[in-house]
Amino acid sequence: MTSPALPDVHAVHNAFITAAVARLRQQESRIHDCIRLLSEDQVWARGNENSNSVANLVLHLIGNLGQWVVAGVGGAPDHRDRDSEFQTLAGISREELSARLKARMDQVVDVIEKIPAYRLLEMVTPQGYSLPVMEVITHITEHFYHHGGQIMLLTKLYLNVDLAYYKHLASNNVNHTETIP
Repeated sequence: MTSPALPDVHAVHNAFITAAVARLRQQESRIHDCIRLLSEDQVWARGNENSNSVANLVLHLIGNLGQWVVAGVGGAPDHRDRDSEFQTLAGISREELSARLKARMDQVVDVIEKIPAYRLLEMVTPQGYSLPVMEVITHITEHFYHHGGQIMLLTKLYLNVDLAYYKHLASNNVNHTETIP
């Protein structure tokens, strides 16, 4: 019995980078959808003093992506003020939040897409954690989906709507056009 041929390292690298960017862009789009659907008051609403608003979560994602990817992997200076991401209670419009998220995501995608294969195992130290670049990308994608899910849940709670992101799967429709789950 012969072993299958090992895939080319560049093919694996390209597949990993392409998948990470697609996931991040998909969730970014969903977060923008939620921001558009909510009113200014709903974007800043907090269920209680121990909960975050949608706006706080967006500010947190912008800060996290900047620290972990733009600075941690890309080498830009890290000017993050994590506490302010959660302490800000108003003053930034929905449009500005979306614009800031888009600008940050454009920076992040630019950094990720320029990472050569040999750097995926390079150790970097964002936020005091020593990790290979590949794990940083995996972590920030997971983190982005975690808080994006919170934003979607808050949107559903505030508006009593089905965001319909998986409507194409109703009745076991396997002939949908989605390319990633």
